[in-house]
Amino acid sequence: MKSSLINKEILPFILAFSLLIVTTIIIDVLLHLFNLVWIGRWLGILGTILIILSFLYSLKKRKLIAFSKPKVLLKLHEILSMVGALFILVHAGVHLYALLPWLALIAMLISVISGLTGSLLLKRSRKFISNKKAFYLKEGFSKEEVEKKLFSDATSFDLMKKWRIIHFPITLIFAILSIVHIITVLIFW
Repeated sequence: MKSSLINKEILPFILAFSLLIVTTIIIDVLLHLFNLVWIGRWLGILGTILIILSFLYSLKKRKLIAFSKPKVLLKLHEILSMVGALFILVHAGVHLYALLPWLALIAMLISVISGLTGSLLLKRSRKFISNKKAFYLKEGFSKEEVEKKLFSDATSFDLMKKWRIIHFPITLIFAILSIVHIITVLIFW
């Protein structure tokens, strides 16, 4: 078992985030190419609505709503927040002239990265380490040898587990900056 946690889990995570950015660029280029830049303004509104809907999972987790199952709402949260982020990134690519939208965009990107960490990396990494440990034990390695072999993977995993420390406050900052951005747009529209 020669693959490491970095190759098997972290690189796909980086590729998933890169795909979000590349998709944003492609959509933005197409909007400019076909003289449809005005659509980008409206994608910001649609993206915001999708992200707001994604918070149904948080409401369920905190027992503020009773309908649906947490697993279903978690999947919905992941999908809606990624599509919403894509739409907001396209919106930002169309016009971003002031500091406030930049700050909101940066907070959103950090929130997306921390959300991807929880969604993609932790679930798959826990399974990866468990499988690797079982493989080494099956091969006859002692528990101490297995611990040594898994040290760098376990250290990477422990660092990734701290994602919630960043995800909640950054999401809150993103929400506040977005609300202020929306209010200023409505005032000056």
